[in-house]
Amino acid sequence: MQHQIPVKSLGPQGEAMAHAIASCVHCGFCLPTCPTYKVLGEEMDSPRGRIFLMKEVLEGHLSTQQALPYIDRCLGCQACVTACPSGVPYGDLLIPFRAYTEDRRTSPLLDRASRLMTLQTLPFPWSFRLAVNMGKLTRPFRGLLPAKFRAMLELLPANLPAAQPLPELYPAKGPRRARVALLSGCVQQVLAPQINWATLRVLAENGVETVIPKHQGCCGALSMHTGAAKQARVLARQNLRTFPKDVDAILTNAAGCGSGMQEYGLLFKGLVEEKAAEAFARQVKDVSVFLDTLGFKTPANLPKPLKVAYHDACHLAHAQGVQAAPRKLLKSIANLTLLEIPEGEICCGSAGTYNLEQPAIAGELGRRKAHNILNTGAEAVVTGNIGCMTQIQSHLARPLPIYHTMELLDRAYGVKS
Repeated sequence: MQHQIPVKSLGPQGEAMAHAIASCVHCGFCLPTCPTYKVLGEEMDSPRGRIFLMKEVLEGHLSTQQALPYIDRCLGCQACVTACPSGVPYGDLLIPFRAYTEDRRTSPLLDRASRLMTLQTLPFPWSFRLAVNMGKLTRPFRGLLPAKFRAMLELLPANLPAAQPLPELYPAKGPRRARVALLSGCVQQVLAPQINWATLRVLAENGVETVIPKHQGCCGALSMHTGAAKQARVLARQNLRTFPKDVDAILTNAAGCGSGMQEYGLLFKGLVEEKAAEAFARQVKDVSVFLDTLGFKTPANLPKPLKVAYHDACHLAHAQGVQAAPRKLLKSIANLTLLEIPEGEICCGSAGTYNLEQPAIAGELGRRKAHNILNTGAEAVVTGNIGCMTQIQSHLARPLPIYHTMELLDRAYGVKS
C-alpha cells in the first residue's frame, strides 16, 4: 500500500505506524478471525478496513471523528496478527493511533464520565475495591442508569474476597534454580488474590525464588491500550524504577499485563527511558513460558478426573504469541483432559476495558464464547487472564468453575496454603 503519512509530525512512533500501514496488502486473511467483523459484518469493522481508515486520518483525507467509531469498536485482540501472512504489526499502529487521537476526540458527557471512572479505578486496587463496594449499593437502581454504567454493575462480583497481602520475598522450595520478580497486578489483586498465591507456590515448587517489589504499581496496559498514553507512561515509569534488574525474568500471570509490559519500548519510543524500557520489556515473560523454558517438575495426579476447556486469552495467544506453553503445563497433569474450544481464536469480549466501553458487542462475544465452551462438555474452564475469567463467568448459562492455569498446577502439586 502506498502511503504519504507525515511521519515526522507523528513523533517517534510515526515510523512504526507507517510501517504497519505499508505492510498490509488487504488480502482478507484477517476477516474470519476478527470478532467485530464476525458480529457486525462491516468492512470498516475489520482490521484491513481500520488500517485504511487510520491511513486516511493520518494523511488528512478523513476527520478523526469520522473514523473513531470504527476504531473504538476494535478490541485490540490482535487475532489478525496471528492470521496475517504479511506479518502486519497491527498493534504498532493501533496503540499509537489511539494515543494520537486521544486529545482530538469529542465524546458525550456520559462517555467521558465512564472513561474517567475506569481509568481512575481499575489501575489502583484500593480505589477499585472502593468502587466495587459502592457499586453494590447502587445495584437496586441499575434500571435507572445508562447502558455503560449498567454493564459495569453486571460484571461486579456478589462479594469480594478478603485482601491477601503478598510478601516481598517468597523463597524457593529446595535448591534455588532461578530468581524472578512478579507483577502482582491491580484488578486481579482485588477479584482473585488466590491466583498470585498459587503462582508463588508453583514457582517455589519448581525451585524459583520470587521477589514481589513493594512499590510496584499498575503496569499501565489498560491505559496504553485505550489511548491514555500519558497515564500509561506515569504508571510504567514507576515500575521501571521499582523492579530489580538482577533477576532472571519479570513474570506476569495476566495476559493483558504481560502484553502491555512487552510494549514498553513502543510506549517510550524517542523518550529518555526508551533503552531502559526496551531492556525491561525483554525480561517480561508469562509465567507459563518461564516454567516451560526452565523445565518444570511433573505434577501429581488430580484427586479425580477432570475435563477442562482451555481458553486462549487474546493478549497471551495473539499479542505475545503464547499458545503451546500453558497447554504443555496442563497436559502434564494426570487425570486432566484438555479440551479445545470451537472458534478458540475469537475474543471473549473482555479485552481490557472493552466490555465496559462496548457492552453490546462484548455481550454478544461473551455469549458466543460461553456457548462454545459448554458445547465441549467441559467440567471446568482454565485460562491465563483475570479479565477473561470475569467475562466468561458472567455469560455462562450453566455455572462452571473457572481456574487460572497456575491454580490447577497448584492443586496438582498438592501444595496447600
